This record gives sequence, C-alpha cells and structure tokens, in this order.
Amino acid sequence: MQQRELDFFLGALSPTGFASYFSQFVKDAETQNPALLKAGPGCGKSTLLRRVADYWLQEGETVELIHCSADPDSLDGVICTARGASAVDATPPHVLEPSYPVAFEDVVSLYRAVDRPKLRQHRAEIVVLFGQYKALMERATRYVTAAGSLLQDSMRVALSCTDTDKARTFASALARRYLPAAEGPGREDIRLLSAMTPKGLIFFQETIEKLADTVVVLEDEYGAASRTLLYALRGLAVEKGHSLITCYCSMSPYDKIEHLIFPALRLAFVTGNSYHPVQIPGQRTIHCTRFCSREGLAKRRARLRFNRKAACELLGQAQSVLQEARTCHDKLEAYYMDAVDFAVLNRAYEYIIHNA
Repeated sequence: MQQRELDFFLGALSPTGFASYFSQFVKDAETQNPALLKAGPGCGKSTLLRRVADYWLQEGETVELIHCSADPDSLDGVICTARGASAVDATPPHVLEPSYPVAFEDVVSLYRAVDRPKLRQHRAEIVVLFGQYKALMERATRYVTAAGSLLQDSMRVALSCTDTDKARTFASALARRYLPAAEGPGREDIRLLSAMTPKGLIFFQETIEKLADTVVVLEDEYGAASRTLLYALRGLAVEKGHSLITCYCSMSPYDKIEHLIFPALRLAFVTGNSYHPVQIPGQRTIHCTRFCSREGLAKRRARLRFNRKAACELLGQAQSVLQEARTCHDKLEAYYMDAVDFAVLNRAYEYIIHNA
C-alpha cells in the first residue's frame, strides 16, 4: 500500500486575526474518532502528533499533516481518513471541545505530564512571556490587516475590469471537460495550502503534485477572475456529486477560494501568482487576463503597483514580528519542556494509536 504525507494548514494569521478551520477535525464526529490534545506550550503535543503520524505511515496509510502557521516545522494535527482517526492540538488559538465526549471524541490531557511545583518556580517569567507573545501577535496582525486591505483593493479594481459572465461560461466549459457526472453525494473538506509564517509565505505545492496528475493553473495576480472561476467550478462539482478539497486564501480566508483538488479524479484547479508561483510539469496554464479589460487595468496600473509594493513591505514587517513572537514562544516552551514527564507522553501515544 502506498504511503503519503500530505501537508496542509487549517489555520493562519489573516487580516481578521487568526482564521481557523480546525472544526474540520470534529465535523464528522459521529463517524470518526478525534483525539483532542490539551496542554500548554512545550508539553510535547507536536512531538506526540509526529509520532502518531509516523505510526500510521508505517502501517501504509496516507496521513495529512496539519502544520502550525506560527511554527511550520511543528504540527497542530494529523488526520488519517482511511482509519477515520485524527489527533489535534485543541488549545488556543484553535480551541476544540467534544460534541460526544468519549463516545466519539477523546480529550487527552497532557497537563498531568507537567511537574507543577517545578514550573511554578517561574510564574513571573511565564506571565511576562505570555504577555509579550500576545502583544507581538497583535502587532503582526495589524501589519497583515493593512496588507490585506491593499490586496483587497487590488482585487476590487481587477474585478471592475473583469467580464465575470465570460469567466463563468468558461468555468462551465472546464467542468464539461474535466468533471464527469459522479455517483455522489460528494464530500467537501476545507484546507489551506498557504499561510504567512515566521519563514514568510509558505505554499505546499508538493501536496498538489501528490494528489493530482492533471493540474490546471489559473494565472491571476489579483485573484478576481480566478475567484469567479473557482466558485463556479466548485458549485458545478458539488452539483455533479464530486468530492473535493476546497482551499481558501489565507489573506481572504472565508470568501476567496484559491484551489480546488479532486483526489478521486487526480485533478486540481490551482491559482498561481507572484506570491505563490506554480510550476508543475505538464500543467495547463490559463492566463486570467483573457477575462479582463487590458485597457482598464492599464489605466489603474499605478494604483495596482503601489498596492503590491506596499503590501509586500507590510508582509515583510509581519514576518519579522512573527519571528520575534516565535523566539518569545520558544522561551516559554523551554520552561514547560523542562518540567515535562515524558513517560506520560508515551502513555498518551499508546492510548491514541490503540484507540483510533
């Protein structure tokens, strides 16, 4: 059996604060068995999740790795669809609580792994660090909010120059070519393929390559025509009974679709731009300027250039602040890690893999 790691985000810093789709872990609680991990920073949640993922991979399963946007080298969750099992960091900023405790979801507390007397020797330092971390994240959000406002302005400008009827007609043609009728009803899962992180904007292109042989790239710098196309394609796919993964844009996380992936069809429709260029062998590229008035865009070129330059500078500042926040969080984690009994983590690992 083929084993694969698929990289995604389910939350990201956005212009409206932390945007979360972590409810995806419990949306099928009646049929799946999520393990909701509760613990403080540095208590071993990410390490535990990595061990669970490795166990499922060794069993030949495909596993989704849900990365932490504040530290993309760490995990916030793992999902094994074939087993109907998952495990997730269910603490802020993506708090999850069980709908059917024990019957389906398990709450796995790692707080008991902490040596309380040892940790409480550093109460004052911990309080200061939590306050500093919160302030830095709020500052980073302000930069992202400002950048998002400029990018939204550019999308509105491009939309005013876009023939949306022509784009929807073209979407229908794409659906006729690539989306045959399915037996349905289909299933829609929500994911993010990109996020602003301390390492800059990360885009998991390899996930697309692992899930799709046919890749249609919608090259669209401003996201107006591609958004129209993807919403139309999504609607037609759902109508035809297909299962799909809908990936939203982290800079407009609740109203701008960036990618659609159809694993059963080995097909993906992907947005490409200067923020996350897409280069996949054999891709079909559709330049979305074909739906736009070139003259209209030319008249607004100065405004669009200013927006892009200013947004890039703001996102650069956000990245710098996120790096400061990461350093602050590392200091917090050090206090907790020094007080953790890893034997408790081992027992939690055994419990999860035997009860998933």
